[in-house]
Amino acid sequence: MILGLARSWSLTGYAIAVLLVLPLLALLLQAAQPDEAVFGHLLSTVLPTYIANSLWLILWVSIGSLLLALPCAWLMARCEFVGRRYLQWALLLPLAMPAYIVAYVYTDLLDYAGPVQRSLRALFGWSSPQDYFFPDIRTLGGAACVLSLVLFPYIYLLARTAFMEQSLNLAHASRIMGCSPWQSFWRLSLPMARPALAVGVALVAMETAADFATVNYFAVPTLTTAVYDTWLGYGNLTAAAKLSAIILLVVFSLIGVERFARRKQQLFQKQSRIQAIDLYRLSPMQTLLGLGYCGMLLLLAFVLPSGILLSYAINYFEQSWDPLFWQLSVNSLTLALITSLVCCVIALVLMFIRRVSPRSSDALPSRLASTGYALPGTVLAIGVLVPLTLLDFAINDIADWLGMAGPGLLLTGSTVALVFAFCVRFVAIAIGSVESSYKRISPSLDMVSLTLGQSPRRLLQRVHLPLLTKGLFAGALLVFIESMKELPAALLLRPIGFENLATYVFQFVSDEKLEHGALPAIVIVLVGLVPLIYLNRSLEQDNR
Repeated sequence: MILGLARSWSLTGYAIAVLLVLPLLALLLQAAQPDEAVFGHLLSTVLPTYIANSLWLILWVSIGSLLLALPCAWLMARCEFVGRRYLQWALLLPLAMPAYIVAYVYTDLLDYAGPVQRSLRALFGWSSPQDYFFPDIRTLGGAACVLSLVLFPYIYLLARTAFMEQSLNLAHASRIMGCSPWQSFWRLSLPMARPALAVGVALVAMETAADFATVNYFAVPTLTTAVYDTWLGYGNLTAAAKLSAIILLVVFSLIGVERFARRKQQLFQKQSRIQAIDLYRLSPMQTLLGLGYCGMLLLLAFVLPSGILLSYAINYFEQSWDPLFWQLSVNSLTLALITSLVCCVIALVLMFIRRVSPRSSDALPSRLASTGYALPGTVLAIGVLVPLTLLDFAINDIADWLGMAGPGLLLTGSTVALVFAFCVRFVAIAIGSVESSYKRISPSLDMVSLTLGQSPRRLLQRVHLPLLTKGLFAGALLVFIESMKELPAALLLRPIGFENLATYVFQFVSDEKLEHGALPAIVIVLVGLVPLIYLNRSLEQDNR
């Protein structure tokens, strides 16, 4: 269809893909090493509990997020009521809250010494825990509730989009046939939205499988905490790699189940823009119930935790506003900025090769590079550490052979390992954003440019790059925010003496002193709001 790329471009794409998939290969090779002592002990004692807790947590969070998201998505997409315009984007705000911060806030509220139980004891005259029953939040169920509150917007966003894109002809036909809004939802909209729901549930399940900070704070033993404890507690990298391989099996099984469930689904419908006249108008009582449900969900998932966090930040402002806070902010911003720039360059190169190459095999590098997003942070840390450690030793051996002083831990002892890990994990976001922008560029522009004798490099520079600016900016923004929030990989790969905002806040959470880390936590939340605002504006423009 289009003139082929020079061989050097194709080789560059494969070299980048191999580099980004190297941690996964290194992890699998490390896991294949024999280790009967530690892993054998774990297998015969606590490993079944780790696996069972991980699977139960994934199941309950997936169900909980689905149940929370579906009513909101339907109300925002197909119903008209007061406050809908503001609630439809406000329900995305919980994505900006790190789950471990929400976990701390609710633990502080609901523990025996917290204000809720103190008020109940004062109101009913109870004097000891034996006088009443109150659910313990530091359990598997408590972790599932917290993660459901934070992760349900994934399903809400996809489901809302799916409901809005459904054919109006089918909706009108259901009305003519006398279907109530509930019947129309249950018989028509919900079955048609199954592909989007399957993708949303798969995303929630993978995020749950990758969570470390929340389950670690709640002392719920899962596979992610087992990797952390085995690596740092036992000092056994091989056993940790074997546990990581089990996590990978769970994650890729989730992806496989999601794709298998949708393998025969084909949906053909003429999409049309929903107007206000096509929405179901709710009665005053229905409006009150809808506002109450969405408002309560937003209150529990974002307003209450962020309000308590803000009060902590104000009360402890003088202790937090110091040179250390600025240094941590600079560390986080620099790390996230470098990662976002590198990811965008990689995504641009890979997608350009995929765009103009006539060989279908040249689409493989971008697909391989995107596999890193499925790696949880604790798993990714091991995959990055193994090859970089070998490379560090090789560099020092070469220096010794040349009679020179070795540089030491040049890669693993610096932020290079962190940047590499973040790029492996988040380059898929940039690739997806650039790919979406490329779909809007007509292939005829490429054909005209190449016919006029432009080289691939000049085609990229003069034609594609100006048209990809918005997609590159969106991808860079999303990668930047994810890099600011990433905790497990930063916790395990940070060089000695290096801290960023995420690791700093987690230390205070672990020590039950979030009040002193509230200001850095507020910064993480505020930065996380930026892509949500950008996403909401993009959705509003698409729906006009």
